[in-house]
Amino acid sequence: MDKKEKERRKQIRNELRQKQQEEFEKNLPMERPSFKELFDCLDDQLRKMGCDNTNKLTTGFLEKNTIINVENVLSWLAENGGYCDCEILANVEQKFEK
Repeated sequence: MDKKEKERRKQIRNELRQKQQEEFEKNLPMERPSFKELFDCLDDQLRKMGCDNTNKLTTGFLEKNTIINVENVLSWLAENGGYCDCEILANVEQKFEK
């Protein structure tokens, strides 16, 4: 493989990553800053209380912050590996670090 071909493939990979990131952002069920606040809240609360294998803390956060589409957010979190509070923090938060 020559240098031009390597550069072309690299560009294609970068464009694909960019498109995936744009699609991810477009499909968020609430604003990105709200997710950051949720992750910070979970980090704090889980340190104090631990995880009871539910999304009780997340649901409480969403209701307290008057998120209208709580069920949509919870479904989206589950689809992205967050079935309970600690999994939301472990699996979903990392998707926002890209």
